[in-house]
Amino acid sequence: MNQTSCFSPAHILLPAEQIPLEQWGCVACDQFTSDRSYWERAAEAAAGSPSALNLILPEVYLEESDVPARVAKIHETMEDYAHNVLTRAVDGFIYVERTERSGRVRQGLVGKIDLEAYSYAQGARQAIRPSERTVEERIPPRMAVRRGACLETPHVMMLADDPACTLIEPIGARKNELRKVYEGELMLGGGHIAGWAVEDPALLARIDAALQGLGSQEAFDAKYPEARGAKPLTLAVGDGNHSLASAKAYWEELKPTLTPEQRETHPARWCLAEVCNVHSPAIEIEPIHRVLFNVDCGAVLLALITWSDGNMAGICFGSSKKQSFTLAGPHIANVLSFEDPVAPLTVGTIDEFIEYFMARHKEARVDYVHDEPAVRALTKQGGVGFLLPPFEKSDLFKGIVMGGVLPRKTFSMGHAEEKRYYIECRKIIE
Repeated sequence: MNQTSCFSPAHILLPAEQIPLEQWGCVACDQFTSDRSYWERAAEAAAGSPSALNLILPEVYLEESDVPARVAKIHETMEDYAHNVLTRAVDGFIYVERTERSGRVRQGLVGKIDLEAYSYAQGARQAIRPSERTVEERIPPRMAVRRGACLETPHVMMLADDPACTLIEPIGARKNELRKVYEGELMLGGGHIAGWAVEDPALLARIDAALQGLGSQEAFDAKYPEARGAKPLTLAVGDGNHSLASAKAYWEELKPTLTPEQRETHPARWCLAEVCNVHSPAIEIEPIHRVLFNVDCGAVLLALITWSDGNMAGICFGSSKKQSFTLAGPHIANVLSFEDPVAPLTVGTIDEFIEYFMARHKEARVDYVHDEPAVRALTKQGGVGFLLPPFEKSDLFKGIVMGGVLPRKTFSMGHAEEKRYYIECRKIIE
């Protein structure tokens, strides 16, 4: 096994078999951030059993005065669970099948990400890269939990650009030969999940070879000819961008206290994550649209033409050019397109214009809206919508390669209940 691999086998801890999965697993801490009642229902569902809910700080509570006490309690619970609850282990990867409410099955591999192969610094060209700009103000609350924690549990989902299905799908084809380590329903409509231990050295070697292939210069140059010769990209963050960034920030804080030898092996150098294939039919990537409020649609259109002329973006009516979108107001909707866009993706070009417009119209406000009917409804109330085209999966990696990261709020991966639930754990102290 290649020790320098950016994604490798781990010593993964699991709760004792008698602990119900429906009470143990819980949704990512950054979901339902305006819905306290969801987290109250989650606490009711988990009551009376050990639960990963007790190992996290839901972001809905970040403004509460008792956050330090909550963090202390989390650390105390981790110590307890490490000794008394997490009594099973897998040495390798866990192959996961998550059945969503639609019936689609999302396949993934849980292992550990090498934080030395990842950076969220703007312009960094590491093997592992964020998909969206990291908002550094979101890191400290998560750092507070990780600092002093003996365990981690992941909701990070990484994506591989693997159209030939070389990494995950061959493992899924052999799942009947593997030891099943968990199966059940997830709380509050999270769907069905099952996991199998991947420990056979031949399978581990196969995963490593596929990963090396995906991260090779040859594969990179073939997939992204416009960036030929640039540093290859192996994995991109699909979900949990700020959790991975927090793990990295904690590792960088810890590193100066360690000897060079300790830095090579300290468990905090890695972070558990699930890797999925972006080309899987179960991975839905939807565009996030933009809506301007307190503005006049005609004034927005005139400003758009002025901005385009100033930046030589070549805006015109119709969808015949490179980047098309719909500008929708209360009474009219026009399909427009840019001939010479200023960014690799339509959303980036639109965001450049919105920034220009809002600097000149202090009364304007922007919101990011997930589905088209919601945008149409807001335009009926006076909003001006920028409806973005369907998000092509190949555009996600192309945007990261060509633009460094995607603009914030570019895409959404599934609904809140379809996000990764915390199940597996790993020790991050020696």
